Amino acid sequence: MAYAIFGINLVTCKDVALSKTISPMALFTIRAATSALAFWLIGFFSHDGGVENKDLWKIALASMLGLFFPQITFLFAITMSTPVDVGIFGTLGPIFTMFVAFIAVGEPVTGKKVAGVLVSLAGIIFLILNSNHAANGVSSTSLLGYALLLGNSISFSCYLGIFRPLIKKYKVVSMMKWSFLFALILSLPFSTHGLLSANYAEMSSKVVAEIAFLVIFATCIAYFLIPYGQKTVRPTLVSMYNYVQPIIAAIFSAIKGYDAFTWQKFLAVFFVFAGVFLVNKSRAAE
Repeated sequence: MAYAIFGINLVTCKDVALSKTISPMALFTIRAATSALAFWLIGFFSHDGGVENKDLWKIALASMLGLFFPQITFLFAITMSTPVDVGIFGTLGPIFTMFVAFIAVGEPVTGKKVAGVLVSLAGIIFLILNSNHAANGVSSTSLLGYALLLGNSISFSCYLGIFRPLIKKYKVVSMMKWSFLFALILSLPFSTHGLLSANYAEMSSKVVAEIAFLVIFATCIAYFLIPYGQKTVRPTLVSMYNYVQPIIAAIFSAIKGYDAFTWQKFLAVFFVFAGVFLVNKSRAAE
């Protein structure tokens, strides 16, 4: 569910970024502030149990690697990168996560897992190369765009691979209320000017609706579901669900009339889920 939401967000987020009515940093701050408020309110009424003071620095680091840096790099990268490059760099996450999880929490790197990742990787690249990218507005990816896409993928992979023990320790609401609070604090020094200078009056109703989707669904709801899943799903498999994003994005683009869902895309989807199945059947750590 979380990555299906992110798949729709790949299309809507691009519209918001290209509208140039609000800066990426200001948009992230709005997301962080809304989510922090929502999770603190939920925590207050649900008696979430809180967190130990000694773990606050770990949560702050998790917030930086899992929320702040991935979201900021993505919001900037999509304005200077082609959809093909955005999609292909997104496929690297499970590969990075597999090795980070091996180092950080001892998740085995098995032949079945490597085969599953490579099968899904092939399917996704095939899907991306057979998609329509004419409406993007960016003809080539800049060097900074490549750096941001790589940083985005590595950062979120480190979050998935390193912080699973911390996420399993606390309730999801406890983790998220502190994570978004730290993300908000990190972003404020960089976003104050953007928040004050944003062209709110020039925002179309479409952009406002897309920002609302971004804040409510792609932030509050999706970032509640991911750590909930992390409690029982191994890091590499969590990352593999990232491959749902371009599939949903392709379907959503077809519904909006931007693209068509051809037999090549159906074949690509088959390979993606075959790879996820293989990883799911691979040996877990004791």
